[in-house]
Amino acid sequence: MTTYKTAPLPSKAMPRGIPYIIGNELAERFSFYGMKTILVIFMTKYLMDQSGNLDVMQREEALTWYHLFSSGVYFTPILGALIADGLLGKYKTIITLSIVYCLGHLVLAVDDTRTGLSLGLGLIAMGSGGIKPCVSAHVGDQFGDTNAHLLEKVFSWFYFSINFGAFFSTMATPLLLDKYGPNVAFGVPGMLMFTATWVFWLGRKEFIHIPSGGKSFIKEITSRDGLSALGRLTIIYIFVAIFWSLYDQTGSSWVLQADEMNRNWLGMEWLPSQIQAVNPILILIFIPLFNYVLFPFVGRFVTLSPLRKIGFGLFLTAPSFFIIGYAQSLIDAGQSVGIYWQLIAYTIITAAEVLVSITCLEFSYSQAPRTMKSLIMSYFFLSITLGNLVTVAVNMFIQNPDGTLKIEGADYFYFFGILMVVAAALFSIVSRYYTSVSYFQEEENEIS
Repeated sequence: MTTYKTAPLPSKAMPRGIPYIIGNELAERFSFYGMKTILVIFMTKYLMDQSGNLDVMQREEALTWYHLFSSGVYFTPILGALIADGLLGKYKTIITLSIVYCLGHLVLAVDDTRTGLSLGLGLIAMGSGGIKPCVSAHVGDQFGDTNAHLLEKVFSWFYFSINFGAFFSTMATPLLLDKYGPNVAFGVPGMLMFTATWVFWLGRKEFIHIPSGGKSFIKEITSRDGLSALGRLTIIYIFVAIFWSLYDQTGSSWVLQADEMNRNWLGMEWLPSQIQAVNPILILIFIPLFNYVLFPFVGRFVTLSPLRKIGFGLFLTAPSFFIIGYAQSLIDAGQSVGIYWQLIAYTIITAAEVLVSITCLEFSYSQAPRTMKSLIMSYFFLSITLGNLVTVAVNMFIQNPDGTLKIEGADYFYFFGILMVVAAALFSIVSRYYTSVSYFQEEENEIS
C-alpha cells in the first residue's frame, strides 16, 4: 500500500505537487468553459427532440436553464467539501468526482436532446462543483510555514491557469460547434477533462495528502471557531453574490446580445459566444498588472485590505452593465451596433473580477480552520449559486402570464446595474463598520 506524505516538509521552495495541480486546473477549465461557452447557443439553435427534429428554447427559457446549471455547479461544492473533509480526503474526492465529471461530458457529446442535456449537466454540476473547493484547498495544503509566503503568488498563477485554459476553449469550442456540430463541440472538452484527471493522478506521489477530519471535522464545524469562521464570511458573501449575478450573465444575456451586434473585429467575423474569450485574455494581462504595478502604487496612498479591494470591485461592476444597457438601447432603436461596446464592458467587469473573485478566494482560505479548508471554499462558491439564483428569480419575475416581459431590452441591463450600485454602497457601509471594530483585522493583515 502506497504511503503518501500527510504534512509539508520544511522548505522555502515551491511545493513539487503544484505543477500537477496547475496542469490539472488548466485542462479542467478548458473542458468546463468550452462546454459552458456554447451552452446558450446550443439550447437556442441546436437542441433536438427524440425524433431528430429541432426543439430549441426561447431566450428566457435558455437563460433560466443556464443560470440554474450555474447554480448547481456552485451548490454541489458543499457536498464535495463534506465528502473531502469528513470522509475521503481531498485527493480521493477529486479523483472520484472527476470520473463523474467525464461521464457528464460523454452524455452531452452523444445525446443532443433535453434528456441528454439534463443528465449531462447534472453529472457535470456534481463533478465540477464537487471537486471545486477541494482543488482550491488542495493548493493551500501543499504549503507549510516556511514557504507560506508563496501562497498568494500561487493562487494568482492558479487563477492564471484557469483563464489560460478558458481563453483557448472559448475561442475553439464555438468554432467546433459551428463547423462540426454539438457532438464534436462537447466531445473535445470531454477529452480535456479526461486529460485533467490523468494529470492529477500523475501527481499523487508528490502531493501532501491531508487526512479527512472524521469526527473531529464534525466537532470543528460545530465549534465556536468553526461557526465563527462561517459567520464572519456570511455578510461578505451576501454582497458578493450580487456581483456573481451580474458577472455570470456574460455567458448568457451578453451572448444573446452579441448575436444581434456587428461582430466584425480585427479583420474577422466573430461568433457570438467567442466574444467571451476577451475575459480570460484580459485576466492574463490584469493579474500581473494589478499585483506588480497597480496594487503597489495604490498601496502607497491607501491600505488595500481585502475588504477594500472587494468594495472597489463591486462598485466597478455596475458601469459595465450601464454600457451594455446603452448598447442594447441602440439595438432596440434599430441601429447597427459594433461589438466594441461589449469589449469596453468586458474590460471593466474583468478588472472587477480580479478585485472581487481572487481576493475572496484568498480571504476564504485564510479564514478556514485547518480541517475545514474545503468546506470554507465551498461556502465561497455558494455566493455564486446565490447570485445565479438571483438572476433566475429576476427572469421568472419579469415574465407576464401572456408571455410578455415587464422588463426587457436596455431596461433589463440597467436594472442589474442599479442593483449592483445599491449592493456596493451597502457593502461599503458594512465593511467600514467591521474594520472599525477590527472584526477582520487579523485576517486582513495576513493577506495584505
